[in-house]
Amino acid sequence: MGFGDLKSPAGLQLLDDYLVDKCSIEQYMPSKADVAVSEAVSSPLLANLCHALRWYSHITSYEKEKASLQE
Repeated sequence: MGFGDLKSPAGLQLLDDYLVDKCSIEQYMPSKADVAVSEAVSSPLLANLCHALRWYSHITSYEKEKASLQE
């Protein structure tokens, strides 16, 4: 899944729109794809990007486990 430049407002809006009904990027559980996308996001996210903000908070809570997440 491509979101463009995740440091730009347009890229972040694409991510937010994608996450409207999802809890992670590719699966139902956090994966390495979530880690890769979260590392590309410029932080902090704006409050109006509520779906991306929810997802980002969830994924960053897995900081200790990120090396063991599925592909």
